[in-house]
Amino acid sequence: MYNLRNRSFVKEIDFEPRELRYLLQLSEALKIAKYAGTETRRLDGKEIALIFEKSSTRTRSAFEVAAFDQGAHVTYLDPSGSQLGHKESVADTARVLGRMYDAIEFRGNRQSDVEELAQHAGVPVYNGLTDEWHPTQMLADFLTMHEASGKPYDALAYAFVGDCRFNMGRSLLVMGALMGTDVRLAGPTELQPPDDVVTLAQEIASRTDARIAITDDAGEAVSGVDFVHTDVWVSMGESKDVWAERVRLLTPYQVSSALLEKSGNPKVKFMHCLPAFHDPNTTVGREIMEHTGMSQGLRSHR
Repeated sequence: MYNLRNRSFVKEIDFEPRELRYLLQLSEALKIAKYAGTETRRLDGKEIALIFEKSSTRTRSAFEVAAFDQGAHVTYLDPSGSQLGHKESVADTARVLGRMYDAIEFRGNRQSDVEELAQHAGVPVYNGLTDEWHPTQMLADFLTMHEASGKPYDALAYAFVGDCRFNMGRSLLVMGALMGTDVRLAGPTELQPPDDVVTLAQEIASRTDARIAITDDAGEAVSGVDFVHTDVWVSMGESKDVWAERVRLLTPYQVSSALLEKSGNPKVKFMHCLPAFHDPNTTVGREIMEHTGMSQGLRSHR
């Protein structure tokens, strides 16, 4: 047991590997209790502010349902629902909300914003996504991989293919290093993670016996893995000017049945943080297809 009371979670390296394992064990226990109808509400009387600079279906729903299940109340603040960064600084917003709420969740652009909230709020702050890190997604993904494979965390092998520069590529790399896994990243040289993130992961791996590989060969990356992850063609907020070039670079890294077969694992599973622009049945999907001239729709995430 570990006392994580009043701890913020703004990036994966906020916690030691043993503390992350405890959080995952707690998550598994809460999930089992919910399905069994035996969950104990330990957050009765608590209030949590949810700040969403970037809208989301799953992140909002996950935080709200989890809070409700534990007896807490939430206030959802969308981009028009607060003065954060508009008429009020991040630090001032943190001070105000910290006096009213017991915790704050933030989903937005800059990592510096969520860290500033944590510095000044006086209550725990949770990162629901920034451009650089996605730590709460990592808890969900690692629990899913553990459940779906039946393997302990340090026996997992997985690959992320695609644009490795942003939150999912970075977080899967560093979280994998922390948990002692076999983690591979594959993407074009131009879209591989920053050197400082790679150095950080390698330093952690030297202590946890994790295996790290970064390559531009998708087939090599997925060989022998249990799971293949990817993300969207273009990240949220990126200009249309990059769409055509991004699709050109990432087409060799599309997740297809052929790529999954290269794993050599008949039980290999595909994971995506969602949403996935995989067909023309959404506004963004249609726009990307039309802008890049994809004649048969978007087929990167089957």
